[in-house]
Amino acid sequence: MGRLTSTINAVEARGQKSLVAYIVAGDPHPDQTVDLMHALVVEGVDIIELGVPFTDPEAEGPVIQLAHERALVHQVTLLKVLEMVAAFRLEDAETPVVLMGYLNPIEAMGYEAFAEQASLSGVDGLITVNLPPEEAGPLAMALQEKEIDPIYLLAPTTTDARAVAVCQASRGFVYYVSLKGTTGSGSLDIKAVCERVAHLKAKTPLPLFVGFGIKDGATAAPIAEVADGVVVGSAIVTLMGEFEASPQALKLAVIELVRDIRTALNASNP
Repeated sequence: MGRLTSTINAVEARGQKSLVAYIVAGDPHPDQTVDLMHALVVEGVDIIELGVPFTDPEAEGPVIQLAHERALVHQVTLLKVLEMVAAFRLEDAETPVVLMGYLNPIEAMGYEAFAEQASLSGVDGLITVNLPPEEAGPLAMALQEKEIDPIYLLAPTTTDARAVAVCQASRGFVYYVSLKGTTGSGSLDIKAVCERVAHLKAKTPLPLFVGFGIKDGATAAPIAEVADGVVVGSAIVTLMGEFEASPQALKLAVIELVRDIRTALNASNP
């Protein structure tokens, strides 16, 4: 059993729901990323989702696009992201780290080379936004050999037949994108999301996590009533831009936000 599955199981055994926090590696500065990862864990984050900076992040809204740009100013490459994970692992051997990004840098490195280096660095899972499971065979095989979980996305428009196929291809958990459009767009129709999640959960034994649109404790708690976990991304990344010039103020703001969400999740699942 990998670190991702064992962590999710442990959270469930405590009667809680998993909290996943997304940040872009190197945003707002590479020197801050590992420290922020540790701060997230201290405040109750169960899984860290680390965005790999890319020049054309087509699934992202303006907030996360700007985060990619801020990281790329500092030449944060895929290799540098893996170095950050390795540095995080020097002090934390327990918290799962999932990379989220686009196929292009991985393809440039080579699937086997990437899987090897990711494994050595301590990566537990991979979300490749622009690679559907139908086309992921070679990469999925390379990941499987290194016990790295491929995680795929479900959307509000995903048909039932395709949802089954996506769930079968996923490992660790399945990621439900609760909004149509890019990250940070629109506001959640909580009732509709809960109904859709309940429907999808019947199609897979894997945990189902919900992301896109989780902004605070008030939005996280009702979703967690039906989902196995929530992913908060744009709300955290917004703070990266607002407090770019003040690392200490940024850290405090991130801590306050994550603490609010963790508290809400615990209160709704005592």
